[in-house]
Amino acid sequence: MKLALDIGLVVTSVMLIVLVLLHRGKGGGLSSLFGGGVQSSLSGSSVVERNLDRLTVFVGVIWLIFILGIGLDIKLS
Repeated sequence: MKLALDIGLVVTSVMLIVLVLLHRGKGGGLSSLFGGGVQSSLSGSSVVERNLDRLTVFVGVIWLIFILGIGLDIKLS
């Protein structure tokens, strides 16, 4: 169980790092490298950005569950 929690934590941590780097910042961010900077400035937030936000929140919640699971495992051991 501990090994599965550790592997899940590492995978979700790497995914969170990548997802946060893909977000658009003031300078465009890395998302502009993958076609995110081609949108029109009149439309506001694009569908890609909203889906990226949702995916980041989802992975963050999964990451939090892994953290809590590891904490409970340490406390009960």
